Amino acid sequence: MSVAAFIASQRTDHHVSHATACRALGFSESWFYKWRDRPPTPRQERRAQLDGAVRRSFEESGGDYGSPRVLEDLWEWGWRVSKKTVEDSMARQGLVARPKRRFRCLTRPDKAAAPIPDLVKRDFTAPAVNQKWSGDLTEIPTDEGKLYLAAVEDLASRRVPGFAMGEHHDAELAAGALKMAAAVRGGDVAGVIFHSDRGSEYTADLFAAACTALRITQSMGRVGSCFDNAASESF
Repeated sequence: MSVAAFIASQRTDHHVSHATACRALGFSESWFYKWRDRPPTPRQERRAQLDGAVRRSFEESGGDYGSPRVLEDLWEWGWRVSKKTVEDSMARQGLVARPKRRFRCLTRPDKAAAPIPDLVKRDFTAPAVNQKWSGDLTEIPTDEGKLYLAAVEDLASRRVPGFAMGEHHDAELAAGALKMAAAVRGGDVAGVIFHSDRGSEYTADLFAAACTALRITQSMGRVGSCFDNAASESF
């Protein structure tokens, strides 16, 4: 950093006037202002343009892009720069990508629950709607905290007739999604097989009672095997 740049930074960083900084360092104010008001060099102009392009890519991504993705944008826009150049520009401007949010599925088995057989056996197909349904709960991080989504998918149509969202992952949320699916399908869903993992939300008495009331038969995959409920896990 040059002496003049240091003097300029004192006002921004420490609220020290240019006059005070010049006197303290033994430089004239006229010299400093001549430096400050000089036209930018071609290198400075290019750096300013590059910083603008980097900021544009970063802001258009909503703050999600790190240097590799920003670099891809810059190359598409005609900038032939290196990843290190982009990293330096982002550091100079204080641009830091937000960490990636990962959706986390919640499977906590209830060891006291009665055994429920696997009636699907990884056959995630059905010849007609309302024969096999699949369900799962997923955690979704948001800016205001965690949100939980319970969804019910029809394995014939691959449509989602029921879902529920809430701040707690529990049997009430899972049952809410199931009841919505039943209502959307006309209320008479007797004989439907509902397949899920062995999470405590699905082994709870409250959810079992909802299935009984709707005459739905529960089916569950093995503990720790995501492939036994792959249809909803992938959804």
